[in-house]
Amino acid sequence: MAEAHWTFLTNHGHVLLCLARAPDRRIRELAEDVGITERAVQRILRDLTDGGYLSVEKEGRRNHYVVRDEAPLRHPVEARHTVGELLGALRA
Repeated sequence: MAEAHWTFLTNHGHVLLCLARAPDRRIRELAEDVGITERAVQRILRDLTDGGYLSVEKEGRRNHYVVRDEAPLRHPVEARHTVGELLGALRA
């Protein structure tokens, strides 16, 4: 049987989970963690920020990301759940 190359979470979910665990990660580190390019991480961070799932606080030359745990998940199937619930389940 061929090895599957898909995962249950999208790259957006992976970046969000990484930031929930370590909110001061740099873009380069996030790209390495998730296995995508730095440019892709920048797009995802913009999507998550524009969508209200992250806020960014400048601390000197670095960014500190705050995950908005109360934000609802986007798809209608899971819209009654929040980002915090998802991350809580994955952290356990």
